[in-house]
Amino acid sequence: MSSLALAVRDSHTMLRRNLLHVRRYPALTLNVLLTPIVLLLLFVYIFGDAMSAGIGGGDRSDYIAYLVPGILLMTIGGTTVGTSVSVAMDMTEGIIARFRTMAIHRQSVLIGRVVGCVLQCLASVVLVGAVAVAIGFRATDANAVEWLAAFGLLLLVAFALTWIAVGMGMVSPNAEAASNNALPLIMLPFISSAFVPVDSMPGWFQPIAEYQPFTPAIETLRGLLLGSEIGHNGWLAAAWCLGLTVLGFFWSKALFNRDPGN
Repeated sequence: MSSLALAVRDSHTMLRRNLLHVRRYPALTLNVLLTPIVLLLLFVYIFGDAMSAGIGGGDRSDYIAYLVPGILLMTIGGTTVGTSVSVAMDMTEGIIARFRTMAIHRQSVLIGRVVGCVLQCLASVVLVGAVAVAIGFRATDANAVEWLAAFGLLLLVAFALTWIAVGMGMVSPNAEAASNNALPLIMLPFISSAFVPVDSMPGWFQPIAEYQPFTPAIETLRGLLLGSEIGHNGWLAAAWCLGLTVLGFFWSKALFNRDPGN
């Protein structure tokens, strides 16, 4: 069997293992989904009218349209936190040490984990998106090409954040530390344009909010779905995704390949 065929076979096996783990322990996934859904309902039904007035909208439906792209990106960030915790559990419980002794393609352990998490992210986005549609979100101005581009952007963000989360999980001594280390993946959307426009923030803070990873992705997704101006955000989002993917891949690979005794 060729090296490529071996890698594909073993990666599929690891992917199946991770998906079975998600099915057997749904509580972790449900806990991750709860936060964006609660925030969506809270900001729409409690703060919706006030927030809509703040962004220059006419009613609550304007703020729903503004809010949902940010909530979808936040969902991806929260889902990858669960991956970081799962990786840390695998590292501390000894299963990774056993995999290292088996005759399998070494990188298949990471590839199966990453692909499984990306699929979980997309499923989570679909569920949260369904809730958003149920409460009134509509993207009627988006054509088929823009919907495809939006899906591609969500996929890129999920792929990039998953590699970072895998590295965070591998470097953490236990599941609790992994959850704390991955906290920025949840907190960064709160200081982005997910809930309010960047230009409504204090002047000294605007550059931080504008150029962090989530804001360009949110503004690009908002432009694709709602027809707002994308500007330079598309290039920034692509650059962040590429940079985080490369960083996360080589970081995770180095941590996985290092001597367990070190």
